[in-house]
Amino acid sequence: MGSLQQQGNGAGGNNHRIVSVAETPPAGGREFDEKDYVQEKPGWRNFLSYVGPGFLVSLAYLDPGNLETDLQAGANHGYELLWVILIGLIFALIIQSLAANLGVSTGKHLSELCKAEYPIIVKYCLWVLAEVAVIAADIPEVIGTAFALNILFHIPVWVGVLCTGCSTLLLIGLQRYGVRKLELLIAILVFIMAACFFGELSYVKPPATEVIKGMFILSSVESLLLAMPLHCLVPLHNLFLHSALVLSRKIPNSVRGINDACRYFLIESGFALFVAFLINLAVVSVSGTVCSADNLSSDNKNQCNDLTLNSASFLLKNVLGKSSSTVYAIALLASGQSSTITGTYAGQFIMQGFLDLKMRKWIRNLMTRCIAITPSLIVSIIGGSSGAGRLIIIASMILSFELPFALIPLLKFSSSSTKMGPHKNSIYFAKSWECVHRNDVSMGVYIVSVIYLMFRKDKVVTFIEPTKLDQVAQTRMENGHEDEGGVEMEHVPYREDLADIPLPH
Repeated sequence: MGSLQQQGNGAGGNNHRIVSVAETPPAGGREFDEKDYVQEKPGWRNFLSYVGPGFLVSLAYLDPGNLETDLQAGANHGYELLWVILIGLIFALIIQSLAANLGVSTGKHLSELCKAEYPIIVKYCLWVLAEVAVIAADIPEVIGTAFALNILFHIPVWVGVLCTGCSTLLLIGLQRYGVRKLELLIAILVFIMAACFFGELSYVKPPATEVIKGMFILSSVESLLLAMPLHCLVPLHNLFLHSALVLSRKIPNSVRGINDACRYFLIESGFALFVAFLINLAVVSVSGTVCSADNLSSDNKNQCNDLTLNSASFLLKNVLGKSSSTVYAIALLASGQSSTITGTYAGQFIMQGFLDLKMRKWIRNLMTRCIAITPSLIVSIIGGSSGAGRLIIIASMILSFELPFALIPLLKFSSSSTKMGPHKNSIYFAKSWECVHRNDVSMGVYIVSVIYLMFRKDKVVTFIEPTKLDQVAQTRMENGHEDEGGVEMEHVPYREDLADIPLPH
């Protein structure tokens, strides 16, 4: 049975870092030395140091593909499906918290754990599926950004695709100056989206009672059936991304420290997803209000019946004026550009985790970006705006098909005592989620693959029993003793390799 081992780091050589996979678990913790004791800061004073990953993760629920779904839901069904967004994002928060907890508790992100756990053939199959998922998720993001550039500057869609690829590489280079700078940029883009759509919302003034009713009341059985394909899709690459982002934080090496970190990440992700919910709510409400107006022309009614990211700008321009179309394009640009950044980021973690490639990070980033934008570029050149719009639908189908191949390993690992130790989830929780997210696909290979991932017994051990030092430190902290030694605090594995992407000079 394999195990992820630890090594010393720093002057004292005492920081725990998971560095390799061994065939046998470690013989035990290192001996306790009183000089190693460090006081762990209690309470909420450390919360701000955990803020950031949630906003990057929330963008998967704010990407142009989701915005198009919101526009169509509002245009065709008014406010009836708002409750789907609320429930969908609650489910998303639960799943994303599992990914964060997995990274915090094991010191490895999901792709690294898949590489360590599964045989080589399964590992490469999962890697290929993950890369395809990144490409599929990137299609609506790139095309949405290209549409926004077309609306704002009247440039061809295929030129916008190229501009999106170049700008993404430049913006992600901010991480060279620290991962917090990149997270700050993403948070700013999210709030730009919020300001734009809330501005549209204040202009159209939807009926508040109808909006609230749509959020909490199931109006009909038909709305339940219509809700099935909407907002129930957790992006596959997001699970890899979230489990890696949390490793950029220094987390106290104690049971309480890990529990506090998991709680902080849960609260931070909850706030970010709440902002995402409000933005989705605003998009559906604006679309529903505009398309339910009594004075719509026949052309505008036809656009409402087949609303896309591109046609929505013309609809808003005709009904609300040119400024409304510009505001929409700015929000779409912020959505697409920020989503492509996180997609590239996730692709980097997937490639690094599954293949452990020894290459400079900016080269790995460039490879991921080039692979991701190739389908969008080809289709936009050949098919133009209409072809690019149809490609978004195909991408959504691919993502729906592939979800179990990341979700099932996540559920299994997070419910395994050999991976999570005392931080594991209930096995009944995992099985129930596997049933909820099971896809009704009549292909034998697909079903066999899913069953294999569900029932294969885990072999690699990642949980490391807390040392005597950790237990004593936690006891003293809970009793209110302050540290008098001024010794540097120990942390669970802090991944410096995930906190910097240097650009070429």
